[in-house]
Amino acid sequence: METKVNEVRSTSHKTGNGSPQENGAPKKKNLRFIIILSALIIGGGAFGITKYVHALHHEETDNAQVEANVSPVIPRVSGYVKEVRVKDNQHVKKGDTLVVLDDRDLQIAVQQAEAALAAAKANAGVAQANTSASRANIVTSRANVATVDAQIEAAKVNLWRASQDYERYANLIKDHSITQQQYEQALAAKQTAERQLQVLQEQKDYAARQTSAVASQSAATAKQISAAEAVIKEREAELADAQLNLSYATITAAEDGKVSKVYVQSGQFLQAGQSLFSIVLDNAVWVVANFKETQLDKMKVGQAVKVHVDAFPEKDLDAHVASFSPATGARFALLPPDNASGNFVKVVQRLPVKIEFDNPADPVVKQLRAGLNVVVDVHLD
Repeated sequence: METKVNEVRSTSHKTGNGSPQENGAPKKKNLRFIIILSALIIGGGAFGITKYVHALHHEETDNAQVEANVSPVIPRVSGYVKEVRVKDNQHVKKGDTLVVLDDRDLQIAVQQAEAALAAAKANAGVAQANTSASRANIVTSRANVATVDAQIEAAKVNLWRASQDYERYANLIKDHSITQQQYEQALAAKQTAERQLQVLQEQKDYAARQTSAVASQSAATAKQISAAEAVIKEREAELADAQLNLSYATITAAEDGKVSKVYVQSGQFLQAGQSLFSIVLDNAVWVVANFKETQLDKMKVGQAVKVHVDAFPEKDLDAHVASFSPATGARFALLPPDNASGNFVKVVQRLPVKIEFDNPADPVVKQLRAGLNVVVDVHLD
């Protein structure tokens, strides 16, 4: 009987509520969980409020990159590469020689143009000589006409005198006051004077026609001079073009900058207009940030911007909004979207915004390279 009572007591001791230490452990765990949860809620709320307040006065995007002016190196004439004088990533100055083409055929073209110009000038000299001779012939022809006119006047006087003598002798022969021989002599003198006058008049007509022909020839030769002078100008233009093409055989840098990867080798044939490589200019760099159309409501030109460069995380750069693109980036795409096709899905568009640095002389700005990723923060206030 006592044994059963002891077993019941021991059983009741094991299955009871336990000690106070064992009952307090769950309470401590619950308190710790509540504290942690409260801290997370408070921290999340503070973070959310901070972000909300920040969003009221700022617009951010990480869809932004550094941009710079890139000048393509393009030959203006075709030819074989004689020499390449630059290497990858080399810094060059404006006017530095980059590539030299084989210019032997271009030199021959210059020599041909010079020979053509010399021939044109010689032809112009011949035309001028012919014009001078024609003008001299005009003077001679006019002098001949004047001489014939004087002879005609003299012949008219002779004819008048011979006619008077003939009339007198004709009256005298009727009275038999003169001999038949004298009459015939007067008649012959009259007919000779008439014939002489007729010949002189025909000579005058011929001299006048010859003068007119010489004048026409002179006018023609004068036009030949104009044509020869026009040919000279044409040959001079051809020579200038040949000399210009010869100068294009030496390809130089248009501006100061750094050369990209050079894909040109000696002996390679280049076509005119073929892009060889590029030069990233030293003059300036800027940022193009693509903001969503829903972010543009309060953005204006001149607002301050903080630029965080991923490559240089230790420093944020000061900048400002310079300008807004006239159209969205999708509108400038190779295949712009056509929303009239019927399969329309509204997509939030992005507008490129140009951002310029306030201090271009900053050492960090000078280290920036086109294409680097940045994060921009526009201060709306």
